[in-house]
Amino acid sequence: MLPQRLRKLQTLLSRLPGVGEKTAQRYVLHLLTGPAELATELGRELVELHSHLGRCGCGNLAEIEDGKPNECNICSDSRRDQQLLCVVGRIPDLLSIERAGTMRGRYFVLGKLLSPLEGTRPEDLPLERLTARIRESGTTEVILATPTTVEGEATALFLKRELAPFNLRVSRIASGVPHGGDFDYADPVTMGRALAGRRDL
Repeated sequence: MLPQRLRKLQTLLSRLPGVGEKTAQRYVLHLLTGPAELATELGRELVELHSHLGRCGCGNLAEIEDGKPNECNICSDSRRDQQLLCVVGRIPDLLSIERAGTMRGRYFVLGKLLSPLEGTRPEDLPLERLTARIRESGTTEVILATPTTVEGEATALFLKRELAPFNLRVSRIASGVPHGGDFDYADPVTMGRALAGRRDL
């Protein structure tokens, strides 16, 4: 019933997280029947997305300038506590913690968690970049804020063991975040309490 190009765009949009077929169809029809400027601007931004955004040394997203990513807004903020480092699994986890407004240190994004089923092994984690960051910034405490899933817990225990020679405080995000749940669904108050009540590992 729908033109092939429209169906293709609907299929592509439905591959995004949280977007089903009906929602994707609604988006496509809105872009098609609404102002043409919206579709044009959206298309331009999507085309340029990977050439304008890259990864900061901490793993967070940052603007690319002269072919190289700048520091992200958090790393470049001189008001942040350089001695406090919060290790997260993914960028959405970082954003969830930032929304709570209680984390005044800096971050390190692993990009993946230990998962035998998905083939992610200890050697696949960016441990060298993490330890280099700890040395360079004079970190005194590392908060392991990985999700409370099986993969998140396994990653936290592995990192605790690997960071033991650094003689620094290693803490774990406290209860308040539902066990087995993703940070995406935690409200700011819950996330703030979880950070404030962190415990040593």
